[in-house]
Amino acid sequence: MSILQQIRDKAAWLVFGLIALSLVGFLLMDAFVGRSRIFGNKSTVIGVVNGNKIEDADFQSRVSAQEEQAKASGYQMNDAVQQNIKDGVWNEMIEDAILSSDIAALGIDVSDKEINDMLVGTDASPDIRRAFTDPKTGMFDSQAAAARINQLRALYKSGPKKTGDNSQYEFAKRFFEEGIPQIIKVRLKEKYMALLTNSSYVPKWMVEKMNADNSQLASVSYVNTHYFTIPDSSVKISDEEISEYVGKHPDQFKQEESRSLAYVTFDASPSKEDSAKLKKEMADKVEEFKNTKDINSFLGRYGTQTDYADAYFGKNRIQIPVKDSIFALPKGGVFGPYLDGGDFVDAKLVDIKTLPDSVKVRHILVATTERNGQQIRDDSSARKRLDSAIAMLNSGQSWDSVAAKISDDPGSKDKGGLYDWFASGNMVKEFNDFAFEGKVGDKKIVKTSFGYHYIEILGQKDFEPAYKIAYFSKKIETSPETDQAASGLASQFAGESRDAKSFDDNLQKTNLHKSLAPDIHPAESNIPGLGINRQLVRWLYDNNVGAVSEPYAIGDKYVVAIVTEINNEGPMSAAKARLRVEPILRNKKKAEQITKKLGSPASLDAVASASNTTVLHADSLFFGTSYLPNNGGMEPKVVGASFDKQLTGKAISPAIAGNSGVFFIKVENIAAISNPAGDVQQQRFMLEQRERQNIGQNMVADLKKLATIKDDRGKFY
Repeated sequence: MSILQQIRDKAAWLVFGLIALSLVGFLLMDAFVGRSRIFGNKSTVIGVVNGNKIEDADFQSRVSAQEEQAKASGYQMNDAVQQNIKDGVWNEMIEDAILSSDIAALGIDVSDKEINDMLVGTDASPDIRRAFTDPKTGMFDSQAAAARINQLRALYKSGPKKTGDNSQYEFAKRFFEEGIPQIIKVRLKEKYMALLTNSSYVPKWMVEKMNADNSQLASVSYVNTHYFTIPDSSVKISDEEISEYVGKHPDQFKQEESRSLAYVTFDASPSKEDSAKLKKEMADKVEEFKNTKDINSFLGRYGTQTDYADAYFGKNRIQIPVKDSIFALPKGGVFGPYLDGGDFVDAKLVDIKTLPDSVKVRHILVATTERNGQQIRDDSSARKRLDSAIAMLNSGQSWDSVAAKISDDPGSKDKGGLYDWFASGNMVKEFNDFAFEGKVGDKKIVKTSFGYHYIEILGQKDFEPAYKIAYFSKKIETSPETDQAASGLASQFAGESRDAKSFDDNLQKTNLHKSLAPDIHPAESNIPGLGINRQLVRWLYDNNVGAVSEPYAIGDKYVVAIVTEINNEGPMSAAKARLRVEPILRNKKKAEQITKKLGSPASLDAVASASNTTVLHADSLFFGTSYLPNNGGMEPKVVGASFDKQLTGKAISPAIAGNSGVFFIKVENIAAISNPAGDVQQQRFMLEQRERQNIGQNMVADLKKLATIKDDRGKFY
């Protein structure tokens, strides 16, 4: 590549690295204004965080940027990937809004000197340092970084050209308008985090007290009258009692807005008839496939799920169940149709050769085309440049030095052009064919879609039969008849089930299975058990409890849904909280009944006799544990009471309502085990480090709990 191209590649971090950093961005970027939606004057605010509005245009801009980055990274865009990107951007923007006000209020800032240091100084960001570090010396070249940034500054100030290529200007513009601001934002967050984490402090007395407490050892006897001795059915919990409990514990029973639905499905996947029809069609093509001389033309005419690789693969690299049958074919023979996953396949054995399993080569590339398809030099210029490189080699210069000077391949130029032991299929066809079909010591100029390569084969190993196979594959798909049959059944069910009663009645008549999808939030797309379908979620929020949907096509099925529950933001309803609260209140009432029944017993033996149970003993109960021995379970109240010195010497304690039953204990002894003098300072350090780590991990989540967040994305998408 050209020198300019090398500089561009070297500074690729300026766009891709910094865009990646936006995944953890935290300050609100300037909102786009003045953009109207297609719905006229509808509000463009999709959310509000602590009074700060989040504009749809800003959200869309960030989502688009993330989608472009995902595509550039090789991700295939689908509903799931797009939803993950949208959710990620939304969480970033919430974090932006929450942190921005705190950072401003604290007066945290980044000076010009710090910015300069993050770009070209001793504190250069990892991406910049990596881009401008000499691979041979491992030293960061701050002068090269500064020269590149100054070049970009000049391009940015000069503005776009009226005609011609403006890619360099756009590159510089992104760097100064997006890249540097992002670096500043990351540094601001680092300072904010440091301010919080460095405030962590553990006093010496606390560590000493903790050590003293943890050295205590108690010996107790106890009796547990289990709650299960009273039937659950005999204890009734009203909705009023549950609501009262929820009101006393509001933080534990907060809920976001959500709705729930139930649904039935009608299978529209390919039928046996669809599969048999495709298999026959594939069988009918075997002779034509066998006799064709132009494989690509044949596959293009009929369509295939698997493109023709036109390359040889060693037998150990071919991992399909029927490979032995294919290997046994004569050249030109076809095996199939056979089933591979959801496809029927005809496989044609095109050719067989004995080739190495892997090769080692070195090369010098003079590029004519960038990876994005943009031409950077013509064939004539590229060939002349490569000829000069070959002349350097012939004059005695090393491959290492010539590759470093001439080669446009960033993956190998700093390693003397070396590619060390790679398998077939990892390079473009022309490169691959020479490397595997040539001999060790061969050198050749090879033209590929990237440009001109001068290649030397350094090694080949593990020779084995290699096969060139063409696969003609077709996906088994649902026929119109199968699809119409499933759609008709779904439509019939939906038409006859227009309310909750008829929905359930028709379930019984048809023996269909009803599935539940609980707690779907307004902006969600994923429906538990079904997958992604934003339209059904929108329908869910446009209807009331008992409403029945028309059929929705989701994947290979048709779905008819019914709204079963509407949960408004705020405290849980009694019905919603019952599952969690009812056992707590039931055990509380059982504890009262058991305590009243046992009265004021004089001894543990009296309790055991009245409860028809036995006295148990724990002679090594540590203060720092919450568990009772003898499968006593987690009982922190009981363990805590065991170290109450006021109970020492008494025959029996008051009743203790534990997790599994009502306990009475007798504290027989409280002692302290020998505790070797620990390093209190080291303990303090470890506790402070753990606290700082917790702050770092939980900071944003904790701030979100304190924030007022309104999410209206569900009204827009």
